[in-house]
Amino acid sequence: MVALDFLHISLADQRLYGFASGQLTLRYNISTARNGAGERNGSGCTPRGLHQVRAKIGDGLPNAAVLRGRRWTGEVWSPELHAQFPSRDWVLSRILWLSGCESGRNRLGDVDTFRRYIYIHGTPDSEPMGVALSHGCVRMRNSDLLALFARVPAHCAVQIDEAACPAWADAPLT
Repeated sequence: MVALDFLHISLADQRLYGFASGQLTLRYNISTARNGAGERNGSGCTPRGLHQVRAKIGDGLPNAAVLRGRRWTGEVWSPELHAQFPSRDWVLSRILWLSGCESGRNRLGDVDTFRRYIYIHGTPDSEPMGVALSHGCVRMRNSDLLALFARVPAHCAVQIDEAACPAWADAPLT
């Protein structure tokens, strides 16, 4: 399995596109912020611009492992657990913790992606994909995240922008 070297997240498409050596190799439906794009601390928005995967968390945990504060709670998500805690913002399976690369835009001060705890993470399968519903993070299906996690190295570049990517939407994957 070829490692990815670039992820592109399109807020318009609600998709994540993965590249290896300039070739589109995967695409997944995702869910970004209900509040749209924005970088400010406390905004509940998904930050734009160039980022990197600063940390990979959860390797070896079970599928649907519940993470809080970047630590496994010992729980595995189930509909019954969800019913006990219906208002939880579920972070499941794995975390790709993002850090901004553009000072003043998404790094440092009150626009720091890393300090905002913006992740690419798993979510319950009952949550819709392709619809902006998160609190700022990038949500994915657990099975998709597990496959992505295995292929993404630390410091992988991640571009998040608002533009649609019609050329990649249906392009063949290599």
